[in-house]
Amino acid sequence: MGVEPENTLRSFVRAERCGMDAIELDLHLSKDGALVVMHDADVDRTTDGSGPIAEKTLAELRELDAGGGERVPLFDEVLGAVGTPLQAEIKDVAAARALAETMIRHDLAGRVTVSSFHDEAVAEISALVPGVRTVLIASRWGEDIVRRAQTVRAGALALNIRRLTLETVEKAHGEGIEVIGWVVNTQGHLRLARALELDGATTDFPEIRRTGRFTA
Repeated sequence: MGVEPENTLRSFVRAERCGMDAIELDLHLSKDGALVVMHDADVDRTTDGSGPIAEKTLAELRELDAGGGERVPLFDEVLGAVGTPLQAEIKDVAAARALAETMIRHDLAGRVTVSSFHDEAVAEISALVPGVRTVLIASRWGEDIVRRAQTVRAGALALNIRRLTLETVEKAHGEGIEVIGWVVNTQGHLRLARALELDGATTDFPEIRRTGRFTA
């Protein structure tokens, strides 16, 4: 989202061309049950429309400009547009079952990792999709964060790097749980991610991958 309209096909193609290891996107359900890609629950910030996604049909969402003439994409369209592994974040708990059905239908457990801030969404997708890799996300968390990941069978935690400590990383690693830092948009945060020996990091700027090789 730092260089292209976020959650659009154009942004995903750009990320793939930049050689990113994976592409993160966000999922909601439209009023008529379509699995659409957008970060917020409302369309106001990222399109020229207004109102909740859940109150709009797919046809209505398709009429919106998601930036630079891009349209709100379906998850299925992203699958066809790029071959890079995906991390699909469930923003709306109701989208978990629809995502599970899509993953099973297209045999996506090896290509799509599923993440969410919602413990119940992670638990549901784990129960519905055999072999799926899952990530529990948190911005603020307590001492029980590793236990929460274990409870919902998440193989990784994605945690706000501004609040992440070595103690949390070591505790997670001690239980065989990976740790991803977000959002790593500066060289300082990239150096921190490496110092903490994180398993991965998310960024809004693909070029940090290239420049970080020399300056971090």
